[in-house]
Amino acid sequence: MARVTCSICESRPVRRFCPGTRGDICTICCGTERENSIDCPFDCEYLQEARKHEKPAELDPKSVPNADIRVSDEFLSAQHQLVVACGRILFAAAVETDSAIDNDVREAIDALIRTLRTAESGLIYESRPANPLAASVQAHFQQELEKMRQDVAARTGVHSIRDKDVLGVLAFWQRMELRVNNGRRRGRAFIDSLIGLMPHPDEVAPS
Repeated sequence: MARVTCSICESRPVRRFCPGTRGDICTICCGTERENSIDCPFDCEYLQEARKHEKPAELDPKSVPNADIRVSDEFLSAQHQLVVACGRILFAAAVETDSAIDNDVREAIDALIRTLRTAESGLIYESRPANPLAASVQAHFQQELEKMRQDVAARTGVHSIRDKDVLGVLAFWQRMELRVNNGRRRGRAFIDSLIGLMPHPDEVAPS
């Protein structure tokens, strides 16, 4: 009987089925090509097992963008609902943008922050990434944020979502992306981490 070899390297024996390639591959190719040449689905058991061993990146405070935006524990506690809501919007924007990866979300968050910072100075100028995937994520986020603002205004009678608070929340998610991004060419570790923010199907929306 002929030995069945990996569909990627075509030399080593197969060890597992890869849902990303729809073929059988060896463990070495799974480890080296995962989220590099292979578009791995979030529910791949081998991807999720690998996630458990990925260590967060150590951030150099001097290299963190927008370091002047203070994001304290008190702020995150007070704005918990906004943090979760923005995380959910980022996740939805990413998965609804075909082929979007962590780096695209990174560019989108950067553009969103730059746009808000420009508005703080009294100027109306929208920063738009040249990358069409990042621009799509940004546009989706802005549309959903505006819907949320209108909903809050309709229910409370006031515009209670301040740009200053959104800016702080986006700075928080920007730093989280920098920590979680695994550096792989097609990496989606940050997007994957946002799944945990999504409501359970049985969760009842608060009034």
